[in-house]
Amino acid sequence: MKTTLIVIQNDTDHVRAKALIEKLMNSIDPADQARMMAQAYLTEAYERSRWPRRAPSLPDLLTYLMDQHGLSRADLIPLLGRASRVSEVLTGKRELSMTMVRKLRERFHIPADLLIPPLRPSVVAA
Repeated sequence: MKTTLIVIQNDTDHVRAKALIEKLMNSIDPADQARMMAQAYLTEAYERSRWPRRAPSLPDLLTYLMDQHGLSRADLIPLLGRASRVSEVLTGKRELSMTMVRKLRERFHIPADLLIPPLRPSVVAA
């Protein structure tokens, strides 16, 4: 059995690959289904390398949550403290305390991992 897949090296190949997947989706032939899955894996690999995911910054995440829940900066005061502290967090000048993380996690029902910055590599003294 000879099968043709599109090796994706640029955006034109990407468009062609997505069209092939769409065409193969309606087929009930097992060979076409296998070809579709293989092409989908190639497409996913290209998309991950072309448009890598990154975690949103804390200010971006909080701004998004405020927008989704119809909240203003004043509504974050009970969760973060004074208005000045809300401003510092939303501008990225201050990280969250564990108390703030708990309150935000409970209010928005999101994992604490989204609110805690990744650990920076520690410097080992020689």
